[in-house]
Amino acid sequence: MRKLAHGMGFRYRLHSASLPGKPDMVFPRLRKLIFVHGCFWHQHQSPKCGISRIPKSNRRYWIPKLRRNRERDIENLKALRALGWETLFVWECETGRSDRVARKLQHFLEHTAAKGKRPNSPKLPSREQSRRP
Repeated sequence: MRKLAHGMGFRYRLHSASLPGKPDMVFPRLRKLIFVHGCFWHQHQSPKCGISRIPKSNRRYWIPKLRRNRERDIENLKALRALGWETLFVWECETGRSDRVARKLQHFLEHTAAKGKRPNSPKLPSREQSRRP
């Protein structure tokens, strides 16, 4: 993901602890975030994903733990949306198909960038407004 985004000309920060969920990639100028989720830990719900199975042993431990991970993901997503961030989730099982991930990444990052807008970013004062009398 990092190499793809950089190759497309996008610059980002990694693992911002100041944001809910500590996103894997942060694009501050675009107000966009990318999470690369492990299918097992975040319980990917796709029927095509074979990685997200719940272990058969010690189910009393695993079921609440994995459920809480999903609940935390939902809470973090709501908080990020309230702060004006757009998010993209890339699942572990998707990373093997680099052409598909590249198209998904490019569409996500260029959707707003192509319009030349920065969603929810404060407008800077013009030069006349910033000069002191």
